Order: sequence, then C-alpha cells, then structure tokens
Amino acid sequence: MRAAKAVRPTATATSGTAGAKLVVEGVSLSFGGLRVLDKVSLSASTGEIVGVIGPNGAGKTTLFNVICGFVRADSGRVIWRGEELQRHRPHDLARLGVERTLQGVGLFPSLNALDNVLVGTTPIGRRGLASELFGLWPSSHYERRLRSRAMEALSVLRVAEYAERFPSSMPYPVQKRVALARALVSDPDLVLMDEPASGLSSSDISELGELFKGLRGTIGILLVEHNIDLVMATCSRIFVLDFGKVIASGTPAEVRADPAVRAAYLGGAGAEQARAGAGVDGAGDAGVGEGGAERARG
Repeated sequence: MRAAKAVRPTATATSGTAGAKLVVEGVSLSFGGLRVLDKVSLSASTGEIVGVIGPNGAGKTTLFNVICGFVRADSGRVIWRGEELQRHRPHDLARLGVERTLQGVGLFPSLNALDNVLVGTTPIGRRGLASELFGLWPSSHYERRLRSRAMEALSVLRVAEYAERFPSSMPYPVQKRVALARALVSDPDLVLMDEPASGLSSSDISELGELFKGLRGTIGILLVEHNIDLVMATCSRIFVLDFGKVIASGTPAEVRADPAVRAAYLGGAGAEQARAGAGVDGAGDAGVGEGGAERARG
C-alpha cells in the first residue's frame, strides 16, 4: 500500500525517453542557497548500463538521493515505469523493483555473507504470520527457497565460498561483491550503483567490469563511478555532471571526445581555474548531498 501511494500516473515522458524505465526530468535542488542540481534530466532502461560521471561535488550522489527519496527536489520529476514517484521513501523502492548499493559496503558485521544477502530478499520474502510463528511447513519451505536464491546470487558474483564468513574476515573486494549480491537477490529491474569500484585494485575492477557485462541485458544499472575506464568499458550511454548540470551525454566515444568533458573532468586547466574561483575544495562525494552539503562535510 505504501508503494502504491508513492507513485501516480503521468503523461508520456519527453522525446528521447520513451520506453525508459527510469526518467529524471528537470530536477533541481538547492542547499542553503547553493544550487547542487540544476535542471538535471536523464534516463535509464532495463537491460542497459548508464553511467553518471563528473568531478567531486558535481551532484552525482545527490542525484541518487533524490531518486531514492532521501531528499526532495525543489522542482522536476522522477518517473519510474511511466509513473511519477511522489513522497516515496528509500524503503519503497525495493518493492518497486529498484535497488541501490552504497559507496562503502554497508554489510551487517554480526551476520555472515549468506545472511547479509538474505536481508535483500525482504521485498520478496512474504510469509504468513501463523506459519512463521509456529514453524509450519510453508514458512520453512519458503525460507529454504530464499536461502537457495541467496546462494545463487553469491555464486553469480563468484564469492559463494565465503557464504559462512563474517564481513570482518572477508577481503574488501569480497565484501563489495557480497553487497552487490544483496542488491541483486531480489531480481530488481534497476540497480543504482554508487562507486562500486572504490577501494578496488585494477584487477578487481577488471573482474567487476566483466560481471557488469554479464548482467547487461537482464537488469538496468545506473552507475555513478570515478573510474573512467570501467565506465567507458561497460556503459552504453553516459551523462556528465559538473556543478550540478548535465554538460554532456551520449555514447562513450561521444563523451570522451566532448571538449566540455575533457575540460571539466579529464583534467582541463580551465575547469580547475573555474573550480578555484567558485571555492570548491575538491571534497569527495558522500552523504546526503554533494555540492555544498558534502563539501561542508569534507
């Protein structure tokens, strides 16, 4: 019921977004008078990997937080499956077929890998109260099915041998894969991935890219990532944010060749001068917003 109240029918999305599962239209947001998102529009469909890149403080994580309902945009719309999301909260998204991974891992330290992944089955793990209270067959049978599904997710991510291990005893790259398995176990239509390559070695990133390619065509991925090589190798389309605005979008080749992208993101001196003039200190993306809120947080 809560999920149903979080959406309402809307008109067909603007040209270029027809058939898209997720459409962001003209989203703007300010923190304390500082504009951190400025009329941002993008789309992502099930079956494709779409990248969102940009310098630190560009608004990438803030955009994810708006999509997830952590913060409310001042204007604009977030449309999912042709319906506008309104007053939705993060816990509504799983029931709508959307999952999100965090910049860290977010695993429960007191749960082993398998049980951490089982947490992700909550949207599909509905059991009768009587069978759960009294341990009746329908409940135990369904729990076995969920555990089998969780093991399958770990196997797909090639970390099934860590199923009984606790996070503190797992290498960091393995923890990242367990967190991804938790997002995938509910069979979502779309996963929002926030810097999945952070803290990984080049070989781990290469393996992650191969895993993403294996997922392409089955689910949609909206990928915020600083590792340009990973984005260019896995994404069919890329949107580039700078100071809260979309400054470029297109295929990897088109984005790589765009002068605005080279200036703002790939090391242009003019962009650095603009950043210095605007008082941006280069703090990383985190928290409830990039822009002013995240820079203040440091």
